[in-house]
Amino acid sequence: QVQLSESGGRLVKPGGSLRLSCATSGFSFKDYGMGWFRQAPGKDQEFVAALHWTNGDTYTADSVKDRFTISRDNDRNTLFLQMNGLRPEDTAVYVCARKGLNGGGYQYSHWYDAWGQGTQVTVSS
Repeated sequence: QVQLSESGGRLVKPGGSLRLSCATSGFSFKDYGMGWFRQAPGKDQEFVAALHWTNGDTYTADSVKDRFTISRDNDRNTLFLQMNGLRPEDTAVYVCARKGLNGGGYQYSHWYDAWGQGTQVTVSS
């Protein structure tokens, strides 16, 4: 059974930092690309960041460039999102997802085939 479980979200002040984790099981983690998406109250789901399975290439949304970094630990089957310089507009439920093997751009949610339940990040003073 494929499982993805996010953790690390909490209330932080503007300018603060968080590291989110996504623990996975039930599949060969090292062979899959992975991504992070988020959804803020009253807004549509938004792509945040992704990384390829084989060469370490990453893609990060313009809204979080130079602030967020995606990484992975293949030995522990875990995906990470390091978030620095947090802003109130970063408030959202953050969800990790597994990229499908059937092609498609990694910035589009349609091409992901497994999802976690999400972890809440709230940035407020």
